Amino acid sequence: MLISELSDIQSTSIGERTRIWQYCVVLKNAVIGSDCNICAHSFIENDVFIGNRVTIKSGVQLWDGVTIEDDVFIGPNVTFTNDLFPRSKQQPETFEKIVIEKGASVGANATILAGITIGKNAMVGAGSVVTKDVPANAIVIGNPARINGYANASHKGKADNIQSLNNEGSNDCNIKGVNIYNLPIITDMRGSLSFAEIGQYLPFEPKRYFLVFDVKSHEIRGEHAHKKIGQFLVCVKGSCSVLVDDGVNREEYILNSPGTAMHIPPMVWGVQYKYSSDAVLLVFASEKYDSAEYIRDYDEFLALVNQ
Repeated sequence: MLISELSDIQSTSIGERTRIWQYCVVLKNAVIGSDCNICAHSFIENDVFIGNRVTIKSGVQLWDGVTIEDDVFIGPNVTFTNDLFPRSKQQPETFEKIVIEKGASVGANATILAGITIGKNAMVGAGSVVTKDVPANAIVIGNPARINGYANASHKGKADNIQSLNNEGSNDCNIKGVNIYNLPIITDMRGSLSFAEIGQYLPFEPKRYFLVFDVKSHEIRGEHAHKKIGQFLVCVKGSCSVLVDDGVNREEYILNSPGTAMHIPPMVWGVQYKYSSDAVLLVFASEKYDSAEYIRDYDEFLALVNQ
């Protein structure tokens, strides 16, 4: 453990090989794990927990209620808040909590509002203002911060550029069970028509369909997996991006034609976002709606996949 003589370190709960540089203040009830690097001019209050292998760059203040899990990176001058309605000389009974989950990164000068959770492996862009929880693996930027992508996702581009295998779908996907279908488009002077039948492009007998439309471009849909339900997606107008994740690989596609469809099988995490203003997404489901079928927590999804 290396602690600069120019710092005021009151806590004794500091792990092995952690380094704390000049002009830092750490109050007595703070807990800091092993192999951390706390850079100069940082302040750590009492009700703060920092895991192992955490990097905190210069100019960061961690107030009561902040939890930082293992392997997190906090950039210089990141601002954390713990009171949504602060008044001088007035303190709430309890401060709002902030949780930065394992492996996440927060860029320089970002602001994290009170009560926020930033999910595992997520990335917050420099200067962003985070006003809502950030899902696992999401990349957020801007003020207010919006999802702009997903970490470690392979971008495949337009799904209609993937060569499908007729009725069987494309095998170019690395996501287990996901297939891309190039649907026939028949055009004449009366207009255009596209179709899919059970056994011909459509890989299951639908029990339900729904339409997604009038989505603001910054909104996110999906963010779940199904235990037994398969889905067949066609963006019949406009475009949207679809992220698929089997717990090992993660890929992103653009659906932008009624002649292109994607089959998402059970136990694949799916997200739809970056909707164009005119987008209309048609989804066929293999079973009727059942709330118990949804897996909405990414950690639960990973646990079930690993089983």
